[in-house]
Amino acid sequence: MAAFVVLLWTIGTFAMLWSQAAMWWERSDLARDRAALSSRQAQVDAYKRSVSEIAHDIEQRQEALEQVLQRVDLRVAPEGVEGAAAGGTGNGPAAASGKPLSSVSPETARMQALLERQRALETSLAAAAQARLARVEKAIRSFGLNPATLGRMPRGQGGPFVPAARSFDFAPELRDLAVLLTRLNALETTLAAIPSGRPTTAPMQTSSYGYRRDPFNGMLAFHAGIDFRGPHGQAILAAAPGKISHVGVQHGYGNTIEIDHGKGLMTRYAHLSGYDVKVGQTIGRGQKIGRMGSTGRSTGSHLHFEVRVNGAAVNPRPFLEARQDVLEVQQTAKRRVHDRSDRG
Repeated sequence: MAAFVVLLWTIGTFAMLWSQAAMWWERSDLARDRAALSSRQAQVDAYKRSVSEIAHDIEQRQEALEQVLQRVDLRVAPEGVEGAAAGGTGNGPAAASGKPLSSVSPETARMQALLERQRALETSLAAAAQARLARVEKAIRSFGLNPATLGRMPRGQGGPFVPAARSFDFAPELRDLAVLLTRLNALETTLAAIPSGRPTTAPMQTSSYGYRRDPFNGMLAFHAGIDFRGPHGQAILAAAPGKISHVGVQHGYGNTIEIDHGKGLMTRYAHLSGYDVKVGQTIGRGQKIGRMGSTGRSTGSHLHFEVRVNGAAVNPRPFLEARQDVLEVQQTAKRRVHDRSDRG
């Protein structure tokens, strides 16, 4: 009887232990399943974060690039832009992530490839802008002017500081491109304002810029402009677009018109017989502003024409004898300035 009781106790104990072991294994399997599910969820979350970060970077760069391109017209793509934009830099999406191509998802690879194309486009745009800036600076120098000095002219800006919602800090190359295009716009505006049109159709220059014998007393004197002899009443034309800043009599000059072209540039038209404009009026290049005469300190009917930079007289001859290639660069700058003005 005792042996039977012991047997039953042994069987019961074994059954209980077996049940506990089975429960432990079930719980262990459940824990492993939960861990595997958690790991897979972590991988999915990490993938989503990676895709989201790349998409956010692309969106930021695209927004910044659009803001930059609003400042300048680069509709004519430089050689190689389309190929670079379509083919990337040659390193491909793997280079952008630092991972082999097989380790990134198709979605991530496509976004990384798009980001590489954006970077290639930015590089090409910077090269195109730099080439255009070099042509503009060369054209300005051909007039005897310093583009660095003109580019730093004060422009009457101001207002409270309101930080931008986004900055270019995440993409220094975009910030550099924005600075480059800002300077290009400023110098194109300057080039467009430089007087290069003849102030009258009269072909003869009776007196040049520089030192000469005074026509009244024969003493050595400085002549701050160029004289054009012509018939009384001949049309006087604006040498560049600008705003009429003075209409009236000046000592020695007689009836005088002055045009402010911006960027410190001013032209003066003297000894006139009459005016066709008034102060504050905006005029275009080649527009009639007055009539030739012999008022003031003058020996006969002629136009005295001056070009002044920051108030100082400079030789007008380079402005009147600009080469055709320089005039073409200037004309292109004028069209771009006009287009930017129309876009607001």
